[in-house]
Amino acid sequence: MGQKSILITGCSSGIGLDAARTLRARGWRVFATCRKQGDCDRLRAEGFESPRLDYADEASIKTALAEMLDATGGRIDALFNNGAYACPALVEDLPRGALREIFESNVFGWHDLTRQVIPAMRAQGQGRIVQCSSVLGLVAIGWRGAYVSTKFALEGLSDALRIEMRGTGIEVSLIEPGPVTTKIRENARAPFERWIDWEGAARAEEYRTKLRPRLYGDYSRDRFELPPAAVTTKLIHALESPRPKARYYVTTPTYLMGVLRRILPTRALDWVISKG
Repeated sequence: MGQKSILITGCSSGIGLDAARTLRARGWRVFATCRKQGDCDRLRAEGFESPRLDYADEASIKTALAEMLDATGGRIDALFNNGAYACPALVEDLPRGALREIFESNVFGWHDLTRQVIPAMRAQGQGRIVQCSSVLGLVAIGWRGAYVSTKFALEGLSDALRIEMRGTGIEVSLIEPGPVTTKIRENARAPFERWIDWEGAARAEEYRTKLRPRLYGDYSRDRFELPPAAVTTKLIHALESPRPKARYYVTTPTYLMGVLRRILPTRALDWVISKG
């Protein structure tokens, strides 16, 4: 069959970059996409094929995939949807525009790209679609409502797609990382500043004392935080195992919340989550 090919999104840093480097070392032909052209240029200097792909830009999705399929003779063995961002705020302070924008990138763009790879996978009789979700696709926590809602939507779409793909040779898996070392906190500053009028909010003092110190303060590792390589390990199984799992938990909080959401009443789970 020759060298297997994969398209990975969000490869400028963190999970996507680690996955791209590791899979290339394992013999995969990696198309490592980024939202910004400068990041693509940097990856090309590192030897990657790196089309620009911005989930919020429909034309870039079509162009990036066309570039890959042209290079591989129409073959795409795997897709790893990974790029996403957060817009931290209390739900009561999220404007409609903020939700519209984050869904464009975190859900609609993923869906668009996924739909476009399926015909090529169907033609070749097999393929792997792996979605990088989150522990926040399993349970919700405060101040993350925008991000949580996109991951809950992704979980539902992916579950339905997995059921619909039965018998086609196309496998769909979700990875649920939990706290992993990435730039998500740093990248959340711009949408927060663009959309959230925290000083005019009813709970401005909580923004001042709780959210902003975490968002703008010196970086500190979260409890149970793991490096991006922990996600890549699960990704490798999802791509290379004859029987990939529907879901892959990565960190201790994900395993814990996966259990607690099944055994605890909702109010009890709310209490546990509120205690951190």
